[in-house]
Amino acid sequence: MTFETFDLDPLVLDSLRDMGYEKPTPVQEKSIPLVIEGKDLIALAETGSGKTAACAIPVCHKVDTSDSHIQALIVVPTRELALQYATESQKIGREKGVKVFAILGGEDMDLQRAKLKGGVHVLVATPGRLIDFIYARAINLTRVETLILDEADQMLGMGFYEDLEFIMGCLIQEHQTMLFSATMPQEIKKIAENHMKNPVELSLIGGRPAPTQLSHKLVLCRDNQAKLSQLAVLLKELNPGQCLIFTNSRREVESLCRDLKKKFSAVDFLHGGLEQGVRSIITGKFLRGKIRFLVATDVAARGLDFSGVTHVVNFHFPREQETYMHRAGRTGRSGRKGTCVTLVTRRDLKTVDQIFKKLKQKPEWIGKSF
Repeated sequence: MTFETFDLDPLVLDSLRDMGYEKPTPVQEKSIPLVIEGKDLIALAETGSGKTAACAIPVCHKVDTSDSHIQALIVVPTRELALQYATESQKIGREKGVKVFAILGGEDMDLQRAKLKGGVHVLVATPGRLIDFIYARAINLTRVETLILDEADQMLGMGFYEDLEFIMGCLIQEHQTMLFSATMPQEIKKIAENHMKNPVELSLIGGRPAPTQLSHKLVLCRDNQAKLSQLAVLLKELNPGQCLIFTNSRREVESLCRDLKKKFSAVDFLHGGLEQGVRSIITGKFLRGKIRFLVATDVAARGLDFSGVTHVVNFHFPREQETYMHRAGRTGRSGRKGTCVTLVTRRDLKTVDQIFKKLKQKPEWIGKSF
């Protein structure tokens, strides 16, 4: 199957060819026809499966560029994911003349309002900033034909249930709703019951929450203090192209980054406590390959397409399967191979066994620090 199979707008196909898109991923193959048909959709798909393009391609295909109103609304949990969506959608819709814009917190609302007045076809937004615009009556959503909620389980986990209910309640006209998620918590089922019309349920997880192209490696360390020296040895041995290193707190991110800078070059950090402008700069540098080692909290673990990442390292062991899955999913994306290495101590072993039994995958133990 190719993208020509979907009978897409020729100008969208031109953009896809320019971007090097050749064959659709499974989630794109299954969901694009449903989106074009106008079906409500609940799609469960593993991270790194091409969900962003699965939304952006049919949305850009359906846009009427002669109408300057917002025709598609995409709601995502984080600023970084909003910018990623906007960038990808803009590229896909470029030849057709689709205007895409992202509104997110931490940026000048007056400038965002001016951009909206100039005409936007596809709007990407984080929940809080979108509600700011709705309350200020500074946005017109009456022409929205397609609503997409991506990383829905993360938004619910961040406490956005009431915000999503409010946003969806504001769209009183007939429209199509699509919901993309990695898991199916009860709140998602409730949203579907309240706001969706006979949604098609599409699952491409197939009992394998972690991407199959990933190799999982574990390193047993004597204690947390021994992890730093072990990490330095690992990074030299693995020689990653680009590496994301996860810790569990902002303080630990900055401390580890300082330590790594003493031994490696092109090291930086990312966490939710940084100002939006700084976060955008760091994210952009990492996407362009200017940063080789990025130490981060889970702000970087969901949704972002860091396609150059060859390795993920869990400096601190995540306590939940879902967290592990999304961290690991920052590598091995869209069919590429990747490696996830996790540093563990003996106190982690019980949780390790539980997580990998659920993942139905067997990790490889490498080296020992004692």
